Formats: sequence, structure tokens, C-alpha cells
Amino acid sequence: MLRAVENLSFALQPGEILSVVGESGSGKSLTSLAVMGLIDDPNAVLTGSIRYKGRELMGLSRRALREVRGAEIAMIFQDPMSAMTPVYTIGWQIAEQVRAHSGLTKRQARARAVELLGEMGMPNPELQVDRFPHQLSGGMRQRAMIAMALSCNPSLLIADEPTTALDVTVQAQILRLLEQLRRHHGSSIVFITHDMGVVAEIADRVMVMYAGKVVERGPKPDVFARPAHPYTVGLLDSIPPMAGEKPHRLPAIPGAPPSIASRPTGCPFGPRCAHHHDACRIDPPLFALGRQDVSCHLVPEGAAA
Repeated sequence: MLRAVENLSFALQPGEILSVVGESGSGKSLTSLAVMGLIDDPNAVLTGSIRYKGRELMGLSRRALREVRGAEIAMIFQDPMSAMTPVYTIGWQIAEQVRAHSGLTKRQARARAVELLGEMGMPNPELQVDRFPHQLSGGMRQRAMIAMALSCNPSLLIADEPTTALDVTVQAQILRLLEQLRRHHGSSIVFITHDMGVVAEIADRVMVMYAGKVVERGPKPDVFARPAHPYTVGLLDSIPPMAGEKPHRLPAIPGAPPSIASRPTGCPFGPRCAHHHDACRIDPPLFALGRQDVSCHLVPEGAAA
């Protein structure tokens, strides 16, 4: 059996933003799909517990999950072109979700869709509401996807790389929208990204994933000021400095993440780590380091030294 994600555990407080960071293949999106109950492959086996406000989501029927999805837990998908139905207008799709979780009429739901598109900064929302996804630019489709996710003011929003492939102006607008959702409705947000600059802008806590595992987690100030896992250090070193001398070349993590079928024994980051040694032949658990948890043998060794 191949384990895509294992030993993953985290909790989210009301109004908190947790950024999940890692390269492609780390298990970030798969984790979010599991929370949403959207892994329907008959060969996939899910074990463990997913609890939302004390309610166990694992094992719920499809009908019960549909009542939760959209109204209580919403998701911004990574690719809005494939996430939205191409044969319906964006306004129809937004209004459908609004009507499914409220008592609004068709006319009221359409008006709500126009209002949401306007809040997303979309020009002429009265016209855009009747457009099909393929008639919009990538940034416009992403805004429509975000409007749909926010339509019912969910208390938990999972944003899977919502700013990918968007210019910095649109990216800043989307980050402000997420902050408004948190501030006005007390919503919690799981923000999935590989951009450490965005993490520095929006996160309260950070969870770094690698090869389907959590390798470091903790409050953002602690993780950024004192990264303890070599992988986290490598991710932070890849950010261009905002002040001081411009480096000739940014540091890079050598190699590539392992595939699910060829993960190394012991520490999964070992083959790419400059500090790899004999102890790394055993997969390290999460060690407590102040307010952080770190899956690295260097943590207890450094404490002992």
C-alpha cells in the first residue's frame, strides 16, 4: 500500500489563518480534498478522524456532506477552469450554491451573485454574471471561484493556491478579501501555497509539509525567525531579500521531492539534506522545540549538545 499522506494532525481556531506550505507532491491539496470529502477513488483508503466543531465528518453520507460543503466549509480550488462547469454561466453556478443553502428565490440569488462579483472587484458584474468560464481571463475566473466560495460566509475556508498565476495587484486584492472574511465573519482559513512571501503576509501559523508528512509547524513569527527543519530553511532562503546586497544567485534545495512510490527509508528529506547523517536512517517523529514542532533528528541532538 502506498501512503500519500500519513501521521497528519492539526487544529484550527476560530478566525485563525493556517498556511500549509510545501513543494508540489507534498500532500497539501490531497489533505484539503480529504477534509472536503471529495476523495471518491474506490482504491483510496482514508483512516483517522476529521472533526468540525465537534462533529465527525469521516463516514458521513454524501447527502450530509453536501449540507456541510458550501455552507459551513468552502473551498477555492487551484484550477478554476476545471473546477467550474463549462456549460453554465458563472452567475448560474454561484446562484445555485446560494439557493442550495438558503431560502432565496432565483431572482434574489442572481442579485446576490452580482453583488459578490462586484465585491471581488470584477468590472461590470451585471454583464459578467452571464458569461461562461471560457469567456473570462484566468484572474476573472479565479475571482468568480472565490465569489462562489464566499457566497454563504463559511466558517472554514480552504484556499488551495488561490493566487497562483495571478499578477501581484490581483493577488493583493484576493489577500485583502480573505482578511475581510476573517475579520467580518470570524472565519478560519487554511491557505495552501508554495509562496513564502504570501505566507509572511497572511498567516497566523505555518505548517510545512514534505512527502506527505508534517516536517515543521508553529506560529509564523517563530517559524520565520528560527526555522528548525533544513527544508524550512531552504524554503525561506529561496525568497529574494528586500534589503541589503543583491545575491548573485539565490540558494536552491538540490534534487526534487520523491514520488509516492519511491520515498526513501528514514527521513524523507534525507537525500536532499546537507545535514544528513546516520540517525536519519530512522524516520524522525515530531519533536517539541519551544512553540514549534519539528520532525528532524537535529532538534534533540542540538538540545543535548
